[in-house]
Amino acid sequence: MSNSPIISIRDLKKSYHVGEVDVHALRGVDLDVARGEFLSIIGPSGSGKSTLFHIIGGLTPPTSGSIFIDGQDLLKMSETGRTNLRKKSVGFVFQKYNLLPTLTGRGNIEIARHIAGRNGEREPWFEEVLELLGIAGRLDHKPSAMSGGEQQRVAIARAIVNRPAILLADEPTGNLDHDTAHAVFAQLKAIVRQTGLAALVATHNQELAGRMDRVLKLNAGVVV
Repeated sequence: MSNSPIISIRDLKKSYHVGEVDVHALRGVDLDVARGEFLSIIGPSGSGKSTLFHIIGGLTPPTSGSIFIDGQDLLKMSETGRTNLRKKSVGFVFQKYNLLPTLTGRGNIEIARHIAGRNGEREPWFEEVLELLGIAGRLDHKPSAMSGGEQQRVAIARAIVNRPAILLADEPTGNLDHDTAHAVFAQLKAIVRQTGLAALVATHNQELAGRMDRVLKLNAGVVV
């Protein structure tokens, strides 16, 4: 396995034009993330956490700077290339779960495989992940019949079913109560250790952040 970082960012900047005002969401971020690292990104609302995730995931381009994902220059990728990156190399978990309400848990997971062009039986390692998450027996239920914790666990399973190199989790425990948040966090950490993916978790929860491999603090678009 290569010792080079899975994510390498230099002087990353992002500005938005809001009316006649320029809003500087990122002001020159440098960041390297190792393979298998469990990294917390903390900071107040508006600090640039979500913007950083959107750029790493290929959802929005930066204004300037450089970003390499697994040795690939993200800024030189075509739109098709960035789409393929999102399908196969990056998994997303959001605070609001974003499950399709008309599908079962199993259907929500399978649609992610279909979008990535992966059909057939799932790999054995993923069955172990489902057991670790404690949702193997809940996959035939629709989101409306699941608790918040179960829905978030399905969202995590959906994000990693294609075995991405990178997992981006934006406030994944923000809608959960204290005990459920800690349980989901522990399961997420175990998955990182088991699969070797690099996970970046944006959170306001300082207690959970302190249990990760490293904490990066953003404030007003800069690392502090």
